[in-house]
Amino acid sequence: MPITAVRQLSQSTVFRGRVFDVERDRVRLPNGRTATLDIVRHRGSVVLIPQPDRAHVILIRQYRHAIRRWIWELPAGSIEAAEAPARAARRECAEEIGLEPGRLERLAAYFPTPGICDERMIFYRCQELRKPAEPAARDPDEEIRPRTFTLDGARRLIRRGQVVDMKTVVGLWLLEGRGPGR
Repeated sequence: MPITAVRQLSQSTVFRGRVFDVERDRVRLPNGRTATLDIVRHRGSVVLIPQPDRAHVILIRQYRHAIRRWIWELPAGSIEAAEAPARAARRECAEEIGLEPGRLERLAAYFPTPGICDERMIFYRCQELRKPAEPAARDPDEEIRPRTFTLDGARRLIRRGQVVDMKTVVGLWLLEGRGPGR
């Protein structure tokens, strides 16, 4: 059975922000009905899996106001306008953990919330970590505390419910070779 395309009837931007915009689309669905859909438009992001060696990973502890709690997570950040994803990964690694990768390996890319957002998260393993020539400045709204864990220790955080961030669970899963690379 062929899939009938959704037809866009109108589009307007209802919010412009620093990190994302929100568009309101009016569409005609394959069943003939019309719907109004609010879509978060995002330039995309990089998720870093910094490994000082094969048995360890660096996580960051950061306050996330949307859920009103401190969480352990993999470092990540938005891709700037006209910035290559690998360049964003190097920049974010230096900003968030104070180290830059000598080697980057792209592992996969996923859409975390495709029902409402077009953000694509690109996962990179960061290895051969070293101090940058010049320290990178953190975003003014970030208070980040990096810490090195064994991979087993990071998995224990997940099992105990101390990692509640999906990108971190997926990133650690990718290290085990369970995810398809893209």
